[in-house]
Amino acid sequence: MSETSPHPDDALPIIDAHHHFWELGHGRYPWLEAHVIPFRYGDYSALRKSYLLDQFKAEHGRHRVLKSVHMEAEWNPADPVGETRWLHALHDQTGWPHAMVGQIWFDREDVAEVLAGHASFPLVRSVRQKPKATPTADEFEAGLPGSMADPVFRSGYAQLERHGLHYDLQTPWWHLGEAADLAADFPDTLIILNHCGMPSDRAPDALSDWREAVGRFADRPNTAVKISGFGVPGQAWTPELQSGIVRDLIRLFGPDRCMMASNFPVDSLCASYDEIFAGLKTITRDLPASLRHDLFYGTADRVYRPV
Repeated sequence: MSETSPHPDDALPIIDAHHHFWELGHGRYPWLEAHVIPFRYGDYSALRKSYLLDQFKAEHGRHRVLKSVHMEAEWNPADPVGETRWLHALHDQTGWPHAMVGQIWFDREDVAEVLAGHASFPLVRSVRQKPKATPTADEFEAGLPGSMADPVFRSGYAQLERHGLHYDLQTPWWHLGEAADLAADFPDTLIILNHCGMPSDRAPDALSDWREAVGRFADRPNTAVKISGFGVPGQAWTPELQSGIVRDLIRLFGPDRCMMASNFPVDSLCASYDEIFAGLKTITRDLPASLRHDLFYGTADRVYRPV
């Protein structure tokens, strides 16, 4: 097979379960337009430009991306439902995205109103808040204000069930004990872990601790994970670097609770779209076709029900 010939993997259908669009110039994204924030990938100046469907589709190349799930992109929190409204207008014009995750703050006084606003739009399947987290595992404190053990956070979180919404969780792995407790206490709400629990430290001891924390979370049946957003600054995104993470997650959750995603354009700081999806395909190439279908398409289709 020549380098220009199609590869059998090119036919694999994909739902990109986590990506972003943004249109700058309207003051909607403080972190991209107004001020610089501390960022896990370091310098993110390359992201400070509009990123819309034409750019996203151009990234796909040979990969058969049929649908996508849009993740909230830290729109101005003064108007969380504004992003949902904008994305529905974009969907009406282009057909993309096919499902979405809205912004929420569970400790806001108007949390009920915001959740009802999101739930009134037909593409919304989930919401995301990044709960309060400590910078390192050594600094972990249980029950911090704004954390998943905070009673105020939990009071807002309890309202998800009435709307039938999931919770997309982005947090470092050392907070997954609190996430497991949250899943146990609210068994009818699905928690979807974003970005693999953020295993940025690949030292053996750190990976062992990550694996233990993720395993505790995965033991709860109302949990799932997105295999995405786990680039390591300064290191090339390669199957060799990422295979252990991917294999551990598939073993802990099972393919029917794992979803592949690009986290574009954010992860363009670490790799190209092709490097990410070609790498994920390489890592999973020895799995049965039905399980690979779950990983790249089926699980996201069932969880997010894209239109």
